[in-house]
Amino acid sequence: MKILVVDVGGTNVKLLASGQRVVRKFRSGSELTAEQMVTGVVKAAKGWRFDAVSIGYPGPVNEGTLLEEPKNLGAGWVGFDFEKAFHRPVKLINDAAMQALGSYEGGRMLFLGLGTGLGSALIADQVIMPMELAHLPYKKGRSFEDYVGLRGLERLGKQKWRRAVKDIVIRLKAALVADYVVLGGGNAKKLRQLPDGVRLGDNAHAFIGGRRLWEESAT
Repeated sequence: MKILVVDVGGTNVKLLASGQRVVRKFRSGSELTAEQMVTGVVKAAKGWRFDAVSIGYPGPVNEGTLLEEPKNLGAGWVGFDFEKAFHRPVKLINDAAMQALGSYEGGRMLFLGLGTGLGSALIADQVIMPMELAHLPYKKGRSFEDYVGLRGLERLGKQKWRRAVKDIVIRLKAALVADYVVLGGGNAKKLRQLPDGVRLGDNAHAFIGGRRLWEESAT
């Protein structure tokens, strides 16, 4: 079965189909609706054959149901019929959880996505647990995301942002008793030194995770 994996981000929508090597993308942004996303994906995927679709969504998802509208995109996502729009079976998962699934190498892994916001997921013994850590309070009335998301990077500058990332990673790794932490997202490459038990992921792992969603071993 050929899978089209769609990774919806606050800056770009990226897509890759089984058997293809080159990722295609188009701009997203704060006005992008679910219908516009589907239209953009169909246009960008022209010439690709696929039997089913995996969508990584930047917001809480429970058993394939979107629970909230996205923070950094337009409206009209909750309740949207993606299977009808794509004319294919569709599986929905939190975007961080999808990248986490593609990065997983056993044990208890915490994934943190350093992008427009802060994505998070925990996988323990091959069970995916999407998490919403981004908006938990951290310092001075601000949340984790306010410090390590894009707004934090712009406000703090690289050096202070890197220190905040290190502190938050160490705190969350200890609190969730993770064996190791994987840092993904577009801004992870801006880090210089990583604490013990922490490694960089790869945005391409989102596409691996999207394909793994259709494997029987994925929980």
